Amino acid sequence: QAQLVESGGGLVQSGGSLRLSCTGSGRTLSNHVVGWFRRAPRKEREFVAVIDWNGDRTTIADSVKGRFTISRDNAQNAVYLQMNNLHPEDTAVYYCAGGSVVGSRARVAGEYDYWGQGTPVTVSS
Repeated sequence: QAQLVESGGGLVQSGGSLRLSCTGSGRTLSNHVVGWFRRAPRKEREFVAVIDWNGDRTTIADSVKGRFTISRDNAQNAVYLQMNNLHPEDTAVYYCAGGSVVGSRARVAGEYDYWGQGTPVTVSS
């Protein structure tokens, strides 16, 4: 049973933007680190971004740095992934995940305790 719910995915043209949202389903996110991962067709799951519990620290994968930003609004129990200048290679199912991970371990999917079911993003060329 998913404890996080992602939304905001869809079809967009290359160069376009999308904003993904991740909200807790019966779970409060404010005390946890939240990360975004993605899985493209025929590829391994890939780390995208992570934000600490109060939003002071973020880490963005090199592959999307300068185009994607992560933020959170604990009052809304939500974490966001703003994706700008999207490329066809950004096409994937995007997942958010929560847990108590720290440091470089936040790039490791297995370190997270709970996940959403994903939202698909398709970027057309």
